[in-house]
Amino acid sequence: MKSIIVFIIVTIIAFTFGIFAGVNSVEIHDNSAFFLAVVLAMVINWIAFVPSAVAKSDKFYDTIGAVTYTSVTVFACWATHIALGSLDTRALVIAGMVIIWCIRLGSFLYMRIHASGGTDSRFEKIKVNPARFLVAWTLQGLWVVLTASAALAAITTKDPQPIGAFFWIGAAIWVIGITFEGVADAQKSAFKKDPENKGKFINVGLWRWSRHPNYFGEITLWTGILIMAIPVLSGLSWLVVISPIFVTLLLTKISGINLQNKQAQERWGDDPAYQEYRKNTPALIPSPPKG
Repeated sequence: MKSIIVFIIVTIIAFTFGIFAGVNSVEIHDNSAFFLAVVLAMVINWIAFVPSAVAKSDKFYDTIGAVTYTSVTVFACWATHIALGSLDTRALVIAGMVIIWCIRLGSFLYMRIHASGGTDSRFEKIKVNPARFLVAWTLQGLWVVLTASAALAAITTKDPQPIGAFFWIGAAIWVIGITFEGVADAQKSAFKKDPENKGKFINVGLWRWSRHPNYFGEITLWTGILIMAIPVLSGLSWLVVISPIFVTLLLTKISGINLQNKQAQERWGDDPAYQEYRKNTPALIPSPPKG
């Protein structure tokens, strides 16, 4: 019963957010394209839940997340083109950024989970309980909605604005963010593939500058997209500032740093080298190594 209540609450939050944050969106069949993108995000995850629940498998959870981001972005572009007859430069560039990020991160997560046997320890107990598993898929829909909200607002705006300083500043920040995330993930993958590093913690490359450089990159790139979207925001559409805020809270307080710190303490808590690394290396925002 508790899971069903959570499912209903999360769904209401997603749809309510879609209604209010999409006030400046173009309309398709008397509904804002922003709101319809929210509906699409939720429906994709509900459909994917069915075969996953039957198979009690989380094998494609992260992949469907990437598919959802791509789908809502493509839909937003299509809806705006239908409504306005064209897409402005800001919309095209931001859509391209989201899709590039989706392809990069989605393929990385797909290869990572298949390399680990096709399962994620986060879902070990959840996937055997249909109600709880449905909540997980519904939360993924909400995750997509909140994270991509600034991008969707910029793409679907019915009042496009000329390219200016916000566009270029945001684009530069996005490039920094996706570079950090991509390089950090590549460095960690290479580290894990080396047999000599089995059982060791990574402290090389960007990981000497931050204990979570990939998370720093993720937060940074969505911040860049929000900055790019600022000129087209007004009234309730400013609700989309939640995009980088939500990503930051998710990665620092909920499922990111907190969870990984706990796992790291269990593995290397008694290792003096790890304690030294933890003491001298920032948790998130990179800075030059102290030693």
